[in-house]
Amino acid sequence: MIKPKGTGKTATPLEQYGFRIGQKTEIAIDTHWYEYPSDDTDILEIWTYTDEISYRPGDTVRFHSYCSGSTYNLKIERDGSKLECAHTANDLEGTMPSTPDNAYELGAGWPVTHEWAIPDDQRSGPYVITSIAANASGETREHHHLIIIGPSPKQEKPANKKPYLMIFTTSTWLAYTEWGGANHYQGIAGEGQNGYAPRISPQRPWARGFVRLPEGAPHAFHESNIPPHWAPQIPFFNWAMGSGYSKWYVGGSYAEYDRLLVQWAEREGYCFDYISQHQLHFQPEILDNYNCVVIAGHDEYWSWEMRDAIDAFVDSGGNVARFAGNFFWQIRLEDGGQTQVAYKHLAHENDPVRNDPEKKHQLTTIWEDRILGRPGALTMGLNGSRGLYARMGAMTPRHSGGFTVYRPNHWVFAGTDLYYGDVFGSEAGIFGFEVDGLEYTFRSGLPYPTGDDGAPVDDISILAMAPAVLLEEDHGNPLGRVWWAAEDASIVAKGVYGEVTPETLEKVQYGSGMVVEYRRGDGCVVNAGSCAWVQGLKKRDFFTEQVTRNILNKLGGSEGQADTVN
Repeated sequence: MIKPKGTGKTATPLEQYGFRIGQKTEIAIDTHWYEYPSDDTDILEIWTYTDEISYRPGDTVRFHSYCSGSTYNLKIERDGSKLECAHTANDLEGTMPSTPDNAYELGAGWPVTHEWAIPDDQRSGPYVITSIAANASGETREHHHLIIIGPSPKQEKPANKKPYLMIFTTSTWLAYTEWGGANHYQGIAGEGQNGYAPRISPQRPWARGFVRLPEGAPHAFHESNIPPHWAPQIPFFNWAMGSGYSKWYVGGSYAEYDRLLVQWAEREGYCFDYISQHQLHFQPEILDNYNCVVIAGHDEYWSWEMRDAIDAFVDSGGNVARFAGNFFWQIRLEDGGQTQVAYKHLAHENDPVRNDPEKKHQLTTIWEDRILGRPGALTMGLNGSRGLYARMGAMTPRHSGGFTVYRPNHWVFAGTDLYYGDVFGSEAGIFGFEVDGLEYTFRSGLPYPTGDDGAPVDDISILAMAPAVLLEEDHGNPLGRVWWAAEDASIVAKGVYGEVTPETLEKVQYGSGMVVEYRRGDGCVVNAGSCAWVQGLKKRDFFTEQVTRNILNKLGGSEGQADTVN
């Protein structure tokens, strides 16, 4: 193991991989650590990023690397049911360019160190970039970055529409990666150098754990039974600190979420094309060539333009298959996509558009905020603010981990043998850590949306559901603590009801996660509103797999809309 320069101590796992410890902040998991170059030639470090998040065949990828070793190698592989090598570059010269203190906002600013012209026939997909460095003592370091290669622009108008286009949740990845010091949650931003960053740059490496994770890395949600009088724990926090990973991999990363659907779909024989949310924002016309848009994992952050693109697609007869949770925040993309903006809980006070009548609709707050007037359910059939947490900390810690079925005769459940009241996905734990729901009521044993949250009640059918919460309960157990405080509940209470009081907090405390069918225009959205749905695919849960096949087969085909909402 290496030793931090000037000490006789063995480096901690965080120090080995270039992490710094920041100041503690007033959020749930308060210890902050982040990757940043040490500029010390005695410490082996390697990172790479690219000039864009996503590309098309024919584009040129420009790589920017920092390496304290004399040389390093690059390997670019298409990731799917198997790895396919697309490009290699060996014995590249290691350089240690300077990095700005606020690289999280400005980008790392390193020079171009390598280029790759993407062949015109390169397959669409996620591509892992592995940077490998070694030193004279035989020590090695690897860094993993990721780019998305979209469909070829030369095939933009097929004679018949293609079945599936998967949209990677790149806005959420960006919101969570803290490389360089900060993300949209925590960091070294602000006068006290202990705040989150409302403006972040994609021009930096993905944090460790965002592209690759070892088997067995803990999830955000509980995976074991909780005993009585338990002291709430967050397993991933200690694991990440002790193993030298970003703790934010559990929030939003390719490795934890999107990759699991990619691998499952390709093993099953589905043929997807792939784009990023950034491509959706700037090139919405790509959707015109597909029957079904597919989304997986955690898609917490969307721009107004991205939603416009999805709405127009569905209105004109397109379908959406969403296996994801937490449709929550509006973001803006500025500087041609090189800056992502999210003021979040300070949007009403600090967002520059807050007093601009022409731009106020782009305030970076929650979608159910009264100022926006655009509940998420109008696009996806579910609202993030009517979720949110399950099986995390002391928030429904003994949850079954599955959905309860209420409309078993719906086509979504064909071939599953599921009955009314059955719970499916519990063994795989498909419900959590963040979920989307609706305000609902029961009539004759069946759930119906009330519309109190802006959901279009006549167009949505609730197929399955389970409880979730916005506030963590403190039972006063020995050694226990409240990890997640009331920040999200306060955001929802303020946005929906205009003020944060005990009464408004009580109104938003309890929520749900749901599977719904939503008919909009000439198209259909089927929304399985849970981040952890993909765990059912990874663990080969029969019910989750069959429901997923039913949704993809129906919405990706040419048979038109789904059956009438009941």
